[in-house]
Amino acid sequence: MAHNHWQIIKHGSDGSAIEGRVRSVAVEDAPPEVIQAAVKAARLIGGGLYGVDLKQNARGVHVIEINDNPNLDSHVEGATIRDEMWSRLVQWFVTRLDER
Repeated sequence: MAHNHWQIIKHGSDGSAIEGRVRSVAVEDAPPEVIQAAVKAARLIGGGLYGVDLKQNARGVHVIEINDNPNLDSHVEGATIRDEMWSRLVQWFVTRLDER
């Protein structure tokens, strides 16, 4: 969350924006309960490409939202695997097309 604010981004009346802290980790390094929560939430929506926003605190892992048109940014989602993210994504689409 943005400091002293309930949202991830605090927008100022002057057009400024203060973003909260984000930490990117490789999937294999993520806590199992985080992966389980994300997969369970995405499966409720369907078999597509979804972004699942989570927060983890002392009370557990919480789903904030599921995005059916997620951002995929090299400096956030791809921070740990860089270009491999794009290779995996393309392969995922190729596999889905081949299954048709």
